[in-house]
Amino acid sequence: MNLDNIPQIKHLNSGNFFVLAGPCAIEGEEMALRIAEKLVTITDNLQIPFVFKGSFKKANRSRVDSFTGIGDEKALKILEKVSKQFGVPTVTDIHTNEDAVMAAEYVDILQIPAFLVRQTDLVVAAANTGKTVNLKKGQFMSPESMKHAAQKVKDCGNDNFMITDRGTMFGYQDMIVDFRGIPTMKEFGTTVLDVTHSLQQPNQTSGVTGGRPDMIETIAKAGIVTGVDGIFIETHFDPANAKSDGANMLHLDYFEGLMTKLVAIRQTINKF
Repeated sequence: MNLDNIPQIKHLNSGNFFVLAGPCAIEGEEMALRIAEKLVTITDNLQIPFVFKGSFKKANRSRVDSFTGIGDEKALKILEKVSKQFGVPTVTDIHTNEDAVMAAEYVDILQIPAFLVRQTDLVVAAANTGKTVNLKKGQFMSPESMKHAAQKVKDCGNDNFMITDRGTMFGYQDMIVDFRGIPTMKEFGTTVLDVTHSLQQPNQTSGVTGGRPDMIETIAKAGIVTGVDGIFIETHFDPANAKSDGANMLHLDYFEGLMTKLVAIRQTINKF
């Protein structure tokens, strides 16, 4: 896809990767604006094309008492405010055909969750909005099989899509990244590495997903080396008390240092 098709995206001539970053879920306006302001400042300084990420609701929770959101329209309006206030594009995940139509009124990119990427009706509904679609690779799918999900979007007359690797199940309670899949998926379209979800440890007996945030830098560096077009990272100023996925989010204080290292690696890779 041509990243120029994403409204308000900047720094496309910098030679950098692009980044989708933000909190797992929109917990409120103040927190979203606080995170967005810091991310915008960092990515502008480093000339990294940036998309603000935030889920307007979380439908795929392990337990019925898990946090799911603050209200659909309320959260979507916060994403819209982030976009208008900071002049950046936004992405959120959807779970139903109705979500696609509703969210398309507020955000620039519609994300198909990994568990749902084989749901043809959902992929088609997202594609038919005309928005850019981010297809998360299922944890249970091979990189090669993502060509079929990509084709569904193209068959709707929409060439604006990206494919995101978010790890592959390794046993029942762990994830791994098979970096051989990056060049494979790049044959089908723009490819992103979801660093933080790739480090999840799902299906814990507590019903709360665990993670390995200590490995974020390692996986992110490897992704840049293997040629990903973009990086996806969930980040929060207080991961320990985040309402969703706190166990594998990057602390916001570490975001600038990590991006600085990744930019340096990308500059080196660009020489070859």
